Amino acid sequence: QVQLVESGGGSVQIGGSLRLSCAISRNTAGSYCMGWFRRTPGKEREAVAVFGISAGAYYLDSVKGRFTVSKDAAKNTLYLQMSSLNADDTAMYYCAADPAFYAVAVECGSRLLRSGFWGQGTQVTVSS
Repeated sequence: QVQLVESGGGSVQIGGSLRLSCAISRNTAGSYCMGWFRRTPGKEREAVAVFGISAGAYYLDSVKGRFTVSKDAAKNTLYLQMSSLNADDTAMYYCAADPAFYAVAVECGSRLLRSGFWGQGTQVTVSS
């Protein structure tokens, strides 16, 4: 089983930056799908930035060029660096992973939404 714990959320002004972290339980050797998702009231959860087989990470169009996903294998930690934040970025952010599955990033996103392991979420609020 896999456990994930998000941190780093909070309240920030429009144009500001935040860095989210996701600590993943240690028994997760090898390459597998992992990524960040978010949910806003009135909308279903959507993929924000997802790692898959090396072809570049998938990014939601509205965050392209503003968000950067990265990972530290030694620390079993996934990151999401967010900059130039706007009000539309306000959401609950979740990380997800599936150590038993690996595919191109867009397919990883679909798989994780269906059956991935999820963290509890961390709230990001962007205001003026």
